[in-house]
Amino acid sequence: MDSAATRLRLESERNRLLGVLAAAGSLGSAGAPGRAGGHPDQLPAEQATETLERELDSSVEVRVRAELSEVEAALHRLDLGTYGRCEICGVEIAEDRLEAMPAARLCLADQARAGRDPRARFGH
Repeated sequence: MDSAATRLRLESERNRLLGVLAAAGSLGSAGAPGRAGGHPDQLPAEQATETLERELDSSVEVRVRAELSEVEAALHRLDLGTYGRCEICGVEIAEDRLEAMPAARLCLADQARAGRDPRARFGH
């Protein structure tokens, strides 16, 4: 694994996610007048639409922040020299998996177990 290329890829993804958050913040505050509370003469359907849009914006922001956290954790693992190793069993994560998901923490087997029961304790 080329750690310089990996770092560049992770930093690029971090910058992309920060850009998404910045764009979402500017749209949520100034880009949509009246979204904070609606207008008194709005129809209930219009108010419901605005509420739904705010909730969608919020869920996107939560997802992007979670992705950003994963990318920053991957950069930290890269600094520590543990990047590319499963956090549960310690085996090397397949290169194809890291290519598809550079912030992956788990090998495919442990990820599959986590998907079935996220509370499960792991081990091989």
